[in-house]
Amino acid sequence: MTFDPQLRALYDQRAAQGVVPLYEMTLAEARAADLAAVQAAAGTPEPVREVFDEVIPGPAGTLPVRVYRPEADHGPLPVLVYFFGGGWTLGSIETSDAICRSLANAAGCLTVAVGYRLAPENKFPAAVEDCFAGLRWTAEHAARLGGDASRIAVGGDSAGGNLAAAMTLMARDAGGPALLAQLLVYPNTDYFADTPSRRENTDALLFNDKSVQWYWDNYLTSPEEGGNPLVSPLRASCHAGLPRALVITAEYDPLRDEGEQYAQRLRDSGVPVESTRYPGVAHGFFAMSGALDAGGRALDQAAAYLRAAFAGDSTAA
Repeated sequence: MTFDPQLRALYDQRAAQGVVPLYEMTLAEARAADLAAVQAAAGTPEPVREVFDEVIPGPAGTLPVRVYRPEADHGPLPVLVYFFGGGWTLGSIETSDAICRSLANAAGCLTVAVGYRLAPENKFPAAVEDCFAGLRWTAEHAARLGGDASRIAVGGDSAGGNLAAAMTLMARDAGGPALLAQLLVYPNTDYFADTPSRRENTDALLFNDKSVQWYWDNYLTSPEEGGNPLVSPLRASCHAGLPRALVITAEYDPLRDEGEQYAQRLRDSGVPVESTRYPGVAHGFFAMSGALDAGGRALDQAAAYLRAAFAGDSTAA
């Protein structure tokens, strides 16, 4: 493998430290280790004009949301609803804090991070239902928050990208909220994926094939649920009418091929798509801009894409 030099340094450090895979830890240990690793690699979070938390009604209790207002606030602002990663098992709105701050500022948008119930305590469809409740709440309260309900995008990384893709299917089929764009960063798109990238990425020092299966096993009650398009968006019967998409993948990621397959499926269905594979890096790099220059470049690409889409630029995929 030809790693990005910065990733090679991190990889060698992990090897020297004898880092244990998250799937070999207890759930509590994995959640704490994941958050610590994300925060360490994200660097110093950017200041924004305002950050505030709210608690909103969810389908099975209340849900946390965090709202980020960018430094350059010329409202009403376009809105990005963001879903954190962590295999539906790990993570919280703290996990995506640095990403949301960076995208809010660089894309010039109000960014709303939605918390959702985690597996295995709350299996599918809990996360999907919570995220859709958060999306609908954002659209309904956009004006109060200083946002423009006619310019809403969804985004997320890893399992968050899976949930963002599911939101576009749900919103289309429910007749709203209307969505302008989707940002899918190395998303899970197919429970049944049997791809070269899934088979080849087995290194225990990186997110690997066992990581993917561990998360799926936590999330689903049975393998049969894997055929549900809200679990596996690639398996939806129709992708027409979905919002334009930016799909970002990583070379050394078991999810690489299914993410790129999803981009092609959208493209074949008439959806404008921009798809970029970042060479030399692994799953998780998007959240590592404090340690990997490639993460910063991907954030810049995502922000530029969103800014163009919010402005109605037809060249933005």
